[in-house]
This record gives sequence, structure tokens and C-alpha cells, in this order.
Amino acid sequence: MKAITAPTTGIVNKKNVQVGANLSIGQDLLTIIPLTNLWVTANFKETQLAKMHPGQEVTLKVDALGGHKFHGKVTQIGGATGSKLSLFPPENATGNFVKVVQRIPVRIALTPGQDKDHILRPGMSVVPSVNVQ
Repeated sequence: MKAITAPTTGIVNKKNVQVGANLSIGQDLLTIIPLTNLWVTANFKETQLAKMHPGQEVTLKVDALGGHKFHGKVTQIGGATGSKLSLFPPENATGNFVKVVQRIPVRIALTPGQDKDHILRPGMSVVPSVNVQ
């Protein structure tokens, strides 16, 4: 029996293998949620992006942690709206023009060392505030 070492530290989320099972090359064994190099993807309205650019400071309030604040920086602004990148993009050809404000994904990297107790988890709701000055 050989030992398999994970490429990163983290929490096992979805385990697809049991002790004694035969494995195939390329088979998914488990999913690891990393505990370092955390980021948030915030979907801002396109009207909020006029003064936003990579490098700006961000404050993140986490709902599940009673509004606990974390800090980070904008690292990337998405190249397309969420609807254009979806598996089935909407095809609204009704003949009526209705302007719908789209949302653009913005990646925010958390400043390292803030989550020492590893309390953040994927899918938590946050309220981001970007310092656009």
C-alpha cells in the first residue's frame, strides 16, 4: 500500500474513496478545500465598476461571523458578465428593449494572516466595500 500526499493543507470536503478500494489513473479521490491563499469573487453591478481597478483596498464583512471584518485587495475584474459565461446564456429576443444592469465578477484576494483560526469557508456571504479613491 502506498501513501498519497495532498499538494496543499486543507479540509477534506467530498471523499469518493474507501480504504481497500482499487483506484484508476485520474480517478478523483477527494476534494480538498485549501486554508491558505483565500479569495472572494464579488459580483458587482456594472454601474459600480467605473472607478474600480486592481490594487484597490477592500473591506469584507462576513455575515456568518457576525459582521467580522477582513481586508483584501482587488486582483482582477472579470472579462464578461456572469450571464455571458453561464452554461446556458439567456437569449432575450422578445422585441421589447429592457435595460438590465449586469453583474461582473471581481476577484478579491484576502490579506494573508487574517484567518489564523481557519473560520472562513467557501460559499459564505460577504459584503464587500471597495475603497475607490
